[in-house]
Amino acid sequence: MILGTILSPPVAFIVFLILVSLGYILIQGYAAKGLDHAEKHMPYSGGQKIPPMEVRLSYEAFFRIALLFSIAHVAVLVLATLPLMWISHQIGLLYLGGISISAIVLAHKKSR
Repeated sequence: MILGTILSPPVAFIVFLILVSLGYILIQGYAAKGLDHAEKHMPYSGGQKIPPMEVRLSYEAFFRIALLFSIAHVAVLVLATLPLMWISHQIGLLYLGGISISAIVLAHKKSR
């Protein structure tokens, strides 16, 4: 009974969270302290200095890209979990066709 309670997802999550927090607090004392470097947050590419590029996506473009990646990831998860029967292959191809159309529509630039 007690083992079932400890292994339930909410209780296990809280126990794991407490253990990780205690580990973080204990290790933080041994971590090296250093000065904050001026180029700490600059991009790194094989030792070369990359000139900063001013690229700003509009919210519309950002959300279109985010939705495109979300659809692609969900599609891969759904297709990966289909059973290995012939009818599933047909459903998977139909689903893949619908996802492809959605991706083409989202990736297409709007003309203004």
